[in-house]
Amino acid sequence: MELELEQEKINLIKKIITTDKKYIDNEDLFDDFFNETYKRSLLVMKTVKNEASLEAYLKKIVTTAIINVLKDSGRVRRTKEGFKPTEEQSLEQKVSIPYNQYSNVSVNYDIVDLRDGPEEIVIKKETLQTLLDAVSIAHNNNPAKQYMQLYELRYVKGLKQKQIAKELNLSQSEVSKRLLELIEEVKKAFNKN
Repeated sequence: MELELEQEKINLIKKIITTDKKYIDNEDLFDDFFNETYKRSLLVMKTVKNEASLEAYLKKIVTTAIINVLKDSGRVRRTKEGFKPTEEQSLEQKVSIPYNQYSNVSVNYDIVDLRDGPEEIVIKKETLQTLLDAVSIAHNNNPAKQYMQLYELRYVKGLKQKQIAKELNLSQSEVSKRLLELIEEVKKAFNKN
């Protein structure tokens, strides 16, 4: 019975790896992907009993494992936009090509931004939900600190601390202190997950 359960988990890892979009054109690294994932997921597989939760955790672990293996093998590099294949050239957001050498007319092309895969969308959604829950809980536990307003003004509207202080009628040092407290509350929420 124990061996069947272990084989189910191994099959689940294999399925998740082979359905990851980064696996395409990197099939030769399957063993490395599998070993890295298995090593990183041993504790999760022993502790998480819910099948849906286990699969969600394993998808995150597979994504991380694949990126690490691709980095270690020199197939991807980290850029401001995320991880890119090493043979891919970094381009400006717009490429301008002169229409012809006899005129001043040029044509601008926007670089196409490829959408995230389903795993990345789920991870981003879960991360955002955890963040919003943490801010909401911190605000509800101490409404006088105005954590929700601080979050919105700083991270949604992008205001500077001086502007926030003026908006909320606080000193800049108090805004800074409260933002640090809020960050600590958010860190605690992520450390629980």
